[in-house]
Amino acid sequence: MTRRFLRLALVLGLITAVGPFAIDMYLPAMPTMGASLDASPMAVQGSLMAFFITIGLCQLVYGPLSDIVGRKAPIYAGLAIFAAGSIGCALAPTIGVLIGFRVVQAIGACASMVVPRAIVRDLHTGHEATRLMSLLMLVVGISPILAPLTGSFVIAAFGWRGVFVALTVAAALAFLLAAVELKETRPAERRSDSSWIGAVRAYKELAVDPEFIGLTLVGGFGMSAFFVYLASAPFVFINFYGLSPQMFSLCFALNAASFFGFSQLTGSLTQRYGLRAVIRVAVCGFALAPAILAILFAAGVQHFALMIAMLFVGYGFLGLVLPTAAVLALEHHGAIAGTASALMGSLQMIVGAAIMAVASLFASGGPVPMTVGIACCAIGAFCSAHLTLRAPRLPQVAAGR
Repeated sequence: MTRRFLRLALVLGLITAVGPFAIDMYLPAMPTMGASLDASPMAVQGSLMAFFITIGLCQLVYGPLSDIVGRKAPIYAGLAIFAAGSIGCALAPTIGVLIGFRVVQAIGACASMVVPRAIVRDLHTGHEATRLMSLLMLVVGISPILAPLTGSFVIAAFGWRGVFVALTVAAALAFLLAAVELKETRPAERRSDSSWIGAVRAYKELAVDPEFIGLTLVGGFGMSAFFVYLASAPFVFINFYGLSPQMFSLCFALNAASFFGFSQLTGSLTQRYGLRAVIRVAVCGFALAPAILAILFAAGVQHFALMIAMLFVGYGFLGLVLPTAAVLALEHHGAIAGTASALMGSLQMIVGAAIMAVASLFASGGPVPMTVGIACCAIGAFCSAHLTLRAPRLPQVAAGR
């Protein structure tokens, strides 16, 4: 593995991590934020759902835009918008204003999340793309491991508004990193055939591609399992189990470490067995662990250590599912990689936000609704994967592809 390969993964990962930081860093603040703004837990969760929905919709614009004007300009614009939204959140006097500026934040954050995936496809396919994607996810893993813990210390020192000041600084650093380190991977000659009309045609083409949609839904249900966890865990861990914000952050980091640690096995596993075989096995493990957890908790066995252990296993398997599903979904769409990446990310975020909204209707502050919601999402990923991959329309993708 070359130094250049690792450096690219680091740069793309740090740029991509800006959006996840905006999610993970303020999770420990959600209970105190609600008290400060006189808002209910559902209203506070609404700021999270608004962020996801906006990212989902705006990716439909950023993806084609990156095909038309190149990869770097949308990243610059997105990071600038994100910084403006972060400043607005830091000054928000009410939950409604906060949600509005979270929308602005998301408009900017989605550029740094969708464009790096297109850059990966610009440069690599098959096993090499999977290896780069998994490395990128390892760097992004800094976010859920460190962001909540960092956020808890920022909150203790400066209050919840300090989190958004820190996010503004992170956006500025990512902007500088993109300007200095990132090369344009879609030169002018490759943009000549790209247009908004072409993007609409591409979206129509992708929308009727059953394998692309099926693999996108695999990732969508997988991400939804994490979204349900994101929205519910602060209240379950802190209010129900009595954890401090710092202890919540450490437990959250443990599950995140499992996800990103397992994701690093995708390169070697797909090289040996192929993408399809890895996805088929991984979704089985991902579905089984949360399903067992939900059954036990519904039966009254609600031990905190059991929940952490089973989620550790389940999210570990999810770390194998997401990068392999993303690479296989984009494998045959290199000419419209930005547009395909955008539609994939958009559908996944919208599915995640919709499921989070439904889950919030059943939220009681206890662990049973959260564990059942996670299990339902994992089973959805399992069903989508096996329905999609049982028909071998695309050739097996293995080493050298």
